Amino acid sequence: QQKSCCLSAPLFGEDCEISHDQLYELLKFAALGKCHNAAQPSWCRIYRQSHLAGVVVIVLPETSQLHFYKFYLQFRHLRKVFRHRFTLTPSDNFLASLYGEGANPKPQNTARGLTSTSSECISKRSDLQSDPIFQKYGGKKRGLTSYILTSKELKNNDYPIKGSTRWKGYVCTGCDKQRTDSSPLFGLDCEMCLTAKGNEVTYVSLVDAQGQCLLNELVKPQSEIVNYRTSFSGITEEMLLPVKTRLSDIQTRLKKMLPRDAVLVGHSLNNDLQALEMIHPSVIDTSLLFARRGGRKFKLKFLAKAVLGKEIQCEEVVGHDPAEDARTALELAQFFIEQGPAKVAELNLEMLLRAENLAEALEKKNTLQPQGCRVQQQLHEPPHLSKPCFLECLQVTGQNPLLLGRQELDSSGPCQSNLSTSNKQILQKALEDVPLSTFSIVQFSLGPENISSCLLAELCEKVGSKLTDMLTIYAGPFEESFCLKSVKKEFGRCGPIQSFTVVTETYQPYVCIQYEVLEAAQLAVESLNGAEIAGSCIKVQRPVTAAMLDCDVLIKELELDVENEGVIYVAGLKQSVTEKDLQEEFSQLKDLETLFLPKDLQSGKHRNCCFLRFQESQSAVDALEVINGWTMKGSKLRSRSALASGHLWRWIWQMNHSNGKQRGKIFSKKTQQPCDCEQALKKKVEKLDNHIQKLYRSLQNNTLCVVLFPGVN
Repeated sequence: QQKSCCLSAPLFGEDCEISHDQLYELLKFAALGKCHNAAQPSWCRIYRQSHLAGVVVIVLPETSQLHFYKFYLQFRHLRKVFRHRFTLTPSDNFLASLYGEGANPKPQNTARGLTSTSSECISKRSDLQSDPIFQKYGGKKRGLTSYILTSKELKNNDYPIKGSTRWKGYVCTGCDKQRTDSSPLFGLDCEMCLTAKGNEVTYVSLVDAQGQCLLNELVKPQSEIVNYRTSFSGITEEMLLPVKTRLSDIQTRLKKMLPRDAVLVGHSLNNDLQALEMIHPSVIDTSLLFARRGGRKFKLKFLAKAVLGKEIQCEEVVGHDPAEDARTALELAQFFIEQGPAKVAELNLEMLLRAENLAEALEKKNTLQPQGCRVQQQLHEPPHLSKPCFLECLQVTGQNPLLLGRQELDSSGPCQSNLSTSNKQILQKALEDVPLSTFSIVQFSLGPENISSCLLAELCEKVGSKLTDMLTIYAGPFEESFCLKSVKKEFGRCGPIQSFTVVTETYQPYVCIQYEVLEAAQLAVESLNGAEIAGSCIKVQRPVTAAMLDCDVLIKELELDVENEGVIYVAGLKQSVTEKDLQEEFSQLKDLETLFLPKDLQSGKHRNCCFLRFQESQSAVDALEVINGWTMKGSKLRSRSALASGHLWRWIWQMNHSNGKQRGKIFSKKTQQPCDCEQALKKKVEKLDNHIQKLYRSLQNNTLCVVLFPGVN
């Protein structure tokens, strides 16, 4: 939401879900603009980015969509001010892409000399238990057999496997004895050249557990070499001219040298074994041992420096030294086994890699760019490097982001926590300093006591139960022999029906109808209550429960929601109607901007309703008068103002199917009693909403403000 609007987001209806990468695009372009090679977001557009006074990201770490729906009435300022709302797809690394995963930069606001330390520091050290190494292996030390690749891991990582037709003709090392934690380790590395056959081995090195080189020999390939790849392999034509050793000789020697319980260690050793055309069952692969997220791998050169403190593959030397690489991989495995995964995770390799990337970018900026010239390439890293966090990108361009908040920190981190800091104190500091900063992250908190699984499950149950009641109507009484088909058809003209049942517990029969969209249920209450249907004058009402006592208030607030401004709901469409038909039919309506024909997320078939968005609110009001009673292809249309956005119905559908519920029952219904913790949470949400309002009012015009509900998982 901007003061002096400069954001256009075309998403509408169910198409209101964005990824964390798309949100990252928005923030990056808003903060950096074209002058730093940042591109317009792919899913929305910022106009006059250079006029932006600043960017503010408000993070509510314990809250999610569930909290927004449960406390919709309490978030009265938030929902009235922020026009654009999107479901952020689940991601465990989006905040890390902002703060830096495990990084702990200390940006300063030069106007006030503010440093993000003590209670104003946001935790940028990931909890140890969230580290991928810790998640994969746990925290306890283990023997080497715990790190040998399983049969499944060998297959998934393209290792030659005995018995597979793909590796037919490959030579087995013969090491078939069961491994123990005292089995010997051997480091192996090969250099390959490109031949007419493909990659063929031209240099082999094998080292023992003490680092002694047992084999270090050049190999002449069978096929003609088409590319020596000297810059990587170090191999030249002259080096191979006197060589007589062939691949079969190396295979024979390796079989003799390796004991039957040998464990081979290497970095991406699958490539070496493929080049050797050999099969070995027990492997420790350091590219997989030092685990990363998303299937990425650390390079051997980086691990050598970060873990062992040694430089390898130096630029002054042409090509790699296979003996050095084999020894390095072996030492890395030995370090991991001796120290244990917890100690390795504490090294925070992701942070070290980002720091290295940032240093390289700064060095490039200082050496290649004239003073005063814009930074050209620092944000575009080579594909093999991890992406710098957002704050690091800002620092490279000379900006000093402001970080305010409180979060319990790892005691080993350089930033100490002060849990006595309240949201009120954070707000006070934000009111003073945010208007002076070009990029700010402000983190408020509901408190860890409000994210327990029991409380979240209870809130989810209550939200689901209330939504189910709001989607449900009871109609009757009818005569004993009433026509069920005609009643269902009449109520179906209000919108798509989820379930339709006859209530027989009463003196005269009633029907219970659960709709798929809230507008349909409301339309049925408004247009059919008191109507004569199937020969009876009926009453239409929603269930009467304690949670439904404020239903009318909630309906009114939903109608006034800025997200529904200028949007109307139209029902009674025939299944044969297409989007093209609707565009032709409604083309005469003034200021019509967008037409949305919802589809069933499971079957893909469109529902018998649609939504229309108009450029002006008054045009939507005028359209309602025209459309009500309009006949289209023999079907009488009904319409009303929109009540709920697509992200709500997508959330209901996902909750429904992720919980394995049967279609027709969105949530199970239980007797709901308010608890003390829920009442306390409601008060906290109201205060939080007031804090956001005060902070928003303090912002300069043309400020982009984003509020994140990242959830607890």
